[in-house]
Amino acid sequence: MKRYTQLTQEERYQIYALQQMGHTQRETAEVIEQSPSTVSRELCRNKGLKGYRPKQAQRLAENRRKDKVHVRITSATWQRVERLLREDWSPEQISGWLLREEDVSISHEWIYRYVYADKRRGGDLHRHLRLPKATQEALWWP
Repeated sequence: MKRYTQLTQEERYQIYALQQMGHTQRETAEVIEQSPSTVSRELCRNKGLKGYRPKQAQRLAENRRKDKVHVRITSATWQRVERLLREDWSPEQISGWLLREEDVSISHEWIYRYVYADKRRGGDLHRHLRLPKATQEALWWP
């Protein structure tokens, strides 16, 4: 069986057509090369008053996906993190200060990831870290 991928609109139309032709959920899953449980969940989740309709199912799935996405750490918080890094605060200090003073939970690991993503984009935030990455790795790994 292939790895999980979200259903496409075309697959939803295939599910609808196969169900209308009387195929079982297992047969439908084999045709569209998805797990039978994926087909079962799709039919349960996206069934309306008039049964399963692919256009409605696609809209419902898109709405669920859109509703899930939310920015946990705002751009204003990242700007504050950058300012504090440029003042040579450590990511651990920043994390603790944000939690204490502004009730914003952001781990020092996320800050390190942010710094090294900035470095890959050509930024200079990594120069404000107390220990360069190679030195840190040498300390952490034997």
